Amino acid sequence: MDEHKHTEHAHTDHTPEAPKAIDPHAGHDHSGHHMPPPQQAAAEPQPEKHAEHVHAGAQAHEPQKAASQIHEQHMEHDHTGHTTVGHTGHHEQMVADFRKRFWIVLLLTIPVTLLSPMIMMLFGYHFDFPGANFVVFGLSTVIFFYGGKPFLEGAWEEWKNRSLGMMMLISLAIVSAYIYSTFTAFFIEGSDFYFELATLILIMLLGHWIEMKSQMGASKALEELIKLMPKEAHRLNATGNVEEVSIEALVPGERILIKPGEKIPLDGKIYEGLSTVDESMLTGESVPVEKQPGMQAIGGSINGSGVLKLTVEKVGNETYLAQVINLVQTAQKQKSKSQGLADKAAGWLFYIAVIAGALTFLYWIFAADLAFALERMVTVLVIACPHALGLAVPLVNAVSTSIAARNGLLIRNRTQFEEARKVDRIVFDKTGTLTEGNFGVTDILPAAGVSEKELLTLAYSAESQSEHPIAKGIVRKGAAAALTLLPVTDYQNLTGQGLQVTVDGMQIAVVSPGTMDERGIAYDKETFASLAQQGKTVVFVLKEGILQGMIANSDIIRSSSHEVVTALKEQGIEAIMLTGDNSRAAQYVGDQLGLAQVFAEVLPAEKSKHIAALKAGNKKVAMVGDGVNDAPALAEADLGIAIGAGTDVAIETADVILVDSNPKDVLTIITLSKATYRKMVENLIWAVGYNVIAIPLAAGLLANQGFLITPAIGAAVMSISTIICAVNARLLKID
Repeated sequence: MDEHKHTEHAHTDHTPEAPKAIDPHAGHDHSGHHMPPPQQAAAEPQPEKHAEHVHAGAQAHEPQKAASQIHEQHMEHDHTGHTTVGHTGHHEQMVADFRKRFWIVLLLTIPVTLLSPMIMMLFGYHFDFPGANFVVFGLSTVIFFYGGKPFLEGAWEEWKNRSLGMMMLISLAIVSAYIYSTFTAFFIEGSDFYFELATLILIMLLGHWIEMKSQMGASKALEELIKLMPKEAHRLNATGNVEEVSIEALVPGERILIKPGEKIPLDGKIYEGLSTVDESMLTGESVPVEKQPGMQAIGGSINGSGVLKLTVEKVGNETYLAQVINLVQTAQKQKSKSQGLADKAAGWLFYIAVIAGALTFLYWIFAADLAFALERMVTVLVIACPHALGLAVPLVNAVSTSIAARNGLLIRNRTQFEEARKVDRIVFDKTGTLTEGNFGVTDILPAAGVSEKELLTLAYSAESQSEHPIAKGIVRKGAAAALTLLPVTDYQNLTGQGLQVTVDGMQIAVVSPGTMDERGIAYDKETFASLAQQGKTVVFVLKEGILQGMIANSDIIRSSSHEVVTALKEQGIEAIMLTGDNSRAAQYVGDQLGLAQVFAEVLPAEKSKHIAALKAGNKKVAMVGDGVNDAPALAEADLGIAIGAGTDVAIETADVILVDSNPKDVLTIITLSKATYRKMVENLIWAVGYNVIAIPLAAGLLANQGFLITPAIGAAVMSISTIICAVNARLLKID
């Protein structure tokens, strides 16, 4: 989130800067930064959260669906392979579904286990009755189709996406086990694999249940974006009368009325009225923007105390929000194609199992007979998907998620969280991320014969009546210095200039440098220019028209930002800033923190493009932001990190959320990701390591020497492997 202009609104005519891209607010003087006193109690509360500054109409994208269409059609693909509608409660429903399937399969597995010849042999008992085979077949059929359904559907999705992984490996094992066991039950001689089928599905359901419980729900970023838009608008008909209509009924060229405190329904151009507009939720412009005829208005921003009339210019898929939705959706689709470590391991095992099974069958069909060849092939396919594989990663993820929560991190996307260990570059938003997002007084420069205390007291008293962010910063400074608040009357907001009040019988004005020039009042322009070059906003305090001094304000750099950048450098990770703010303010922060690169005055639509460019050369890029139009960049990055105090849209789009809004927690993400990955590798070694020996033995490599691995032996080894994985996962910790 960034204030693309507010750091320069008081000196735009005095200090040269690089030319900017076309801006609907171009030419507008933000120097009149003050809002009227808090007389808007009835107006809709203005959001405290901010987002990056957006230039309405400066984006050019290929056609996309309107927000309402996307809301209806947006689909999400979860890690089970299901394609599901991304709505509130979806994740909880999926968790409940896996939980239900697990308990039902568990109940059905008990009799299958008791009737398993292998279990009877291991525990030395015999239990049989007429039709036992039919009972086991019936129970196993229910387990296969009901319990195995998520994996079979997931395998189909992996096949269609040409990205074979865990679902395909599980499906290969359970399909081959079920078909072969059915044949042995009714048509051919041989040992069935119903026990292996049931326990494999049971363990895999448990693993996915644990995995889904350990992370947050599917992203609702698009829904959060759509919520920003009002449902209705006040349309002005040909006679000037107001009609209440839905925003879907509006077309370009129509005129609408926006009352005080209301959200602006669609993008358009103001043709009548004066007001301040809070664009912070959409644009990151924390300074309310003074609006007048001829200026652009962005749909979703909040009108202040004035009445505005505007001509609708963009509707449906052409609006700014629709474009952001398209950017987020496109980036999320690309990101969803990535695979986690477990899926990659499963993908390799799938190919190994298919090749080993085929070779085993081809060898034994000639060396023995069809029945033996089939049994050996199925044994290979079943053993190639170890039970422990279903728990190796979920158990580690559950522990790491718990550790993350204790350290103020919420992990939304496990696959992308794994990528944090390989990050080469971390891109930070400026306002609200590296900085506090609140104005603070940095310099108090009184005129000759005036003390700092006197200057600050006058400004503190005058600004106490204003709700403007700069005013709040001065008020905080005055309160911290325990200054006496003088009585204030006759508050006046000077549009485009500042404010004027009567303080203790004296006329006090707090104005911009542009106003100083207009009134012909002299001031130290060299000092002002120096402050302006640092990206600071300067206001001047006048008493009865005489200059009392100047006060510089700036967004305060977080104390933890210095520590974060230093630590990242030590790890060989580049710290980069990407902001819509003006180049002077951005470069000042970059110099103070020692950032590797600073990209300033970046239009919202270009943010995700910058992230894509930084990923060139197989670089892994993380993005830390908190605003609505950080959302496409967060989705585009290999790892999107949202500040917890940011907008809901940014939070819903991110892979990891910093609950405490502390950039220092980025270091914890990297440390925990590395530790989690190490533990996952260890568990995968335990889970599949025995396959190096088990698969050749299952194929009958030592059959001529009298040693042939049976399903019983395989099950015993897999049980030991599963226990080791569970214990090892509990040992995960970070320093």
